[in-house]
Amino acid sequence: MKRFYKKISIGIVVITLVIITAGFQSKFFEVAKQIDIFTTMFKELNMYYIDEINPADLMKHAVENMLETLDPYTRYYDEQGVEDARVAATGEFGGIGALSKFKNNSLQIREIIKNTPAEKAGLKPGDNILKIDNIVVAEFNEKGANTLINGLPGSEVKLAIQRMDKTFEVELVRKKIELNPVPYYTKLKDNVGYISFTTFNEKAAKKVKDAFMELKEEGIKSLIIDVRGNPGGLLNEAVKITNFFIPKDKIVVTTKAKIQKWSDIFKTKNEPIDVTMPIAILIDNYSASASEILAGALQDYDRAVIIGERSFGKGLVQRYRELSYGTQMKITISKYYTPSGRNIQKLDYTNRDKDGNVPEFSDKGSRQFKTLNGRAVFGGGGIRPDIDLKKGSITKTTETLLNSDALFNYVTHYFYKNATIANPTTFQLSNVDYYTFKNYLNAHHADFKTELELDFEKAIQKDSEDNLVKNLDNSYSALTSKIQEEKLKELDKNKEEIINKLSEEIIKRYYYTEGVYKHKAVFDQEILKAVEILNNSKKYNQILNN
Repeated sequence: MKRFYKKISIGIVVITLVIITAGFQSKFFEVAKQIDIFTTMFKELNMYYIDEINPADLMKHAVENMLETLDPYTRYYDEQGVEDARVAATGEFGGIGALSKFKNNSLQIREIIKNTPAEKAGLKPGDNILKIDNIVVAEFNEKGANTLINGLPGSEVKLAIQRMDKTFEVELVRKKIELNPVPYYTKLKDNVGYISFTTFNEKAAKKVKDAFMELKEEGIKSLIIDVRGNPGGLLNEAVKITNFFIPKDKIVVTTKAKIQKWSDIFKTKNEPIDVTMPIAILIDNYSASASEILAGALQDYDRAVIIGERSFGKGLVQRYRELSYGTQMKITISKYYTPSGRNIQKLDYTNRDKDGNVPEFSDKGSRQFKTLNGRAVFGGGGIRPDIDLKKGSITKTTETLLNSDALFNYVTHYFYKNATIANPTTFQLSNVDYYTFKNYLNAHHADFKTELELDFEKAIQKDSEDNLVKNLDNSYSALTSKIQEEKLKELDKNKEEIINKLSEEIIKRYYYTEGVYKHKAVFDQEILKAVEILNNSKKYNQILNN
């Protein structure tokens, strides 16, 4: 009887293995089949299509369109893309220290990094780079032109610059540019420390530690960590920074992948720096990935009060995979979970509807979890702050304005009209300044157009030969003027938001990014709220023990 059951068991195992093997073979056959179809089609197109085809461009578009059906984080990188990814991870590159944007067949300088060759040469935001050495920028695209600016530290480069209505040349020597992930830290009033960092690159943990230790020596009694607008980066850096504030051998984040070896539990490895100092973490809708790992872990251990807006909601982990010919692919390999078990991924890319719309995980309800002290926290949809300072809704018109070049162009105009401004800690724009800005927008229609205006223009251009349209010229002009008028009125709903953004852009022109943070330390409502909470130990402890 035992022998019979043994034979049955062996038979079940064999059948199972056969089914699994058949499944794998079927899957691999389907993959090989589709690759073969694509390869033969690609060859046929390149050999017989009537016009000349650029194989690299065709392949790149095909790959990018294929990956768009997955999630926005799974991406293909050509050789230049690999270099860009390296710069993002290390925060280092050889260049002149000017961040630029390809516009109107030139590279427009958008920001100058302090203490770099660009600053020393007197370059300014708003300058247009027409030539790089003897190469005309207009003959390249944005990526190609930016590549020409960067180069080995110590190498020389000559730029032809257009500023307002003048052109001139400058010669610069490239140097190693380091993008500091901690652009500003300081001691605020009442011995509150403040650290802002903008990315989790390879230097993030060291820079945060250095800033914190310096602030401790200055006598801070509590700390604000500002990761608003921080899109994340390296997971290991988030684990290291979390480790500064919680004990050794505590879980910071858990990843779960389809491939078992890529699933992991990340724990703190070192003794912490400080486990008692009160901490507030500032987050907003743009705090993502590693920022959410840091905020989520410290929230789960009741180690910090989270203040601001609900975070972005990126609970997916990517890993780079090397491809042939020096290219790479960044692929989503796992989901991550905070110590309490939360996955905070907001969008469910796997279950798009027939129109391609991506649902939110919270549409099916948010699962509740518990912090160390028993507080309720929720998964699906970012990190929810303990103190919600959600701002008023931004209108579509204001969103269009903030994403346009209108603010940048106005600030360029402002900069050359005003030789100096007040110190960042006292600089404030008034209502008069706001309406001066609106008058500028009214006179510069092209800088700021809503979707309605663009659609209307397309319709008119499409039917420009129609006699009926020609006879409606006066009515068309009156209607566009009315749309412009209503558009500018709509901005008043977000006047405060626009004034704040405009103030920051102006301060940055005169005092660089550091000046913006000095301004925030005095006027920013989230920072002021954090200072208030940290200085009220009873309120702080109530939040963490509620």
